[in-house]
Amino acid sequence: MNIFLVFLILGVIFFGYKKFNSKKPKNSKLDKFKNKLQSTQTNIERIFLREEEKTFSNPNINIYIGVYDDDHNINRKSNIHRARLSKYKKSKFNGEMIFQDDEQRIYKFNNGKKVYL
Repeated sequence: MNIFLVFLILGVIFFGYKKFNSKKPKNSKLDKFKNKLQSTQTNIERIFLREEEKTFSNPNINIYIGVYDDDHNINRKSNIHRARLSKYKKSKFNGEMIFQDDEQRIYKFNNGKKVYL
């Protein structure tokens, strides 16, 4: 009985040791990708990218540049505005619809008249 108990304890220790040391080495690139995929910052960036894509695809959505916008946001918004002008020949910017004619001139309507900018 004592020999059986000793072998049982040694077997449990052996299998516990094998299970503890048998873990595969971790793939650091996979862990980095997984952490980035699950991070809050990445999810926030995805939301902003979807919002920018929606804004880019519809020239009737107003792009507002406020006094407190930083340089990065101003550049991003103005690039979206220019891209919409090139693609759709119109873009709503700070509440005014701005158009572009075939000769690349930019204008808006003021009291039914074209006013070139």
